[in-house]
Amino acid sequence: MEVVERKTEMAEEGCTTPRSTMYRIPVASVCPPPPRKKLMVVRKRDPPRNGYFQPPDLETLFYAQPRREACA
Repeated sequence: MEVVERKTEMAEEGCTTPRSTMYRIPVASVCPPPPRKKLMVVRKRDPPRNGYFQPPDLETLFYAQPRREACA
């Protein structure tokens, strides 16, 4: 008779969350270290062997215009 009573009690209660220690999430003892940035490998480039190319008309492209005076 007790078996029948337990089944009816379970049916009336509905679904429940398991509370046994087997189903619990273990507590973390130590936090993991924070992520670190990757080290940047900086290598200075050597100047070209033949030197830098300097076209004769380069100044015409970057001509600086004189500044205009503000109207007052």
